[in-house]
Amino acid sequence: MSALAGIDIALWDLLSRRLKLPLHILLGGAVRHKIKVYSWIGGDRPRDVEAAAKERYAQGFRAVKMNATEDVDWLDSPSALETSVERCRIVKALGMDVGLDFHGRLHKPMAKQLARALEPHRPLFIEEPLLSEHYEGIKQLSGLTTIPIALGERLYSRWDVKRFLHDTSIDVLQPDISHCGGISEIRRIASMAEAYDVAIAPHCPLGPIALAACVQIA
Repeated sequence: MSALAGIDIALWDLLSRRLKLPLHILLGGAVRHKIKVYSWIGGDRPRDVEAAAKERYAQGFRAVKMNATEDVDWLDSPSALETSVERCRIVKALGMDVGLDFHGRLHKPMAKQLARALEPHRPLFIEEPLLSEHYEGIKQLSGLTTIPIALGERLYSRWDVKRFLHDTSIDVLQPDISHCGGISEIRRIASMAEAYDVAIAPHCPLGPIALAACVQIA
């Protein structure tokens, strides 16, 4: 699907150039004047988090995303989660929103505890609190927290996302335009998500071409 995505993005770009029209016009027209974005800051150490968040704030960002945890055992001491909560608190104290990326590193016993501990600090979302293969666990977790749940970078087609939309277990869908089949497939995924009142925030860590494609989709 990644190879297909590259070809698809290139073909849309060629068509856009041939017609001398921006891609978003070919997709139906502009729907907003500004796009909200967040920036990655890493987040493994509290001191580094504060410095990185301040740098992003100075650049004009008002939201960031960072790692939720370091290595945590399948069932660990609750104290292993304290630094995660502290990092979230530090960023929020700067007047910024923060999304926490679990990367599917946690197993259900610890993910449930961390979601509960983070709730008072109102993060923007928690991303991949469990690996997307554990859809039953994600569904269970969605009923235990008010924090929006985001995932999607490991889902590569509308068929992959269908289950999560149908069981209403996620709030933000994050397909990666470079891996999910390109512009053609991500627009289909976005249309499906809209019908289930699920937001789209394309996963985009791969460079300027992917970013330009995401901007046109947004």
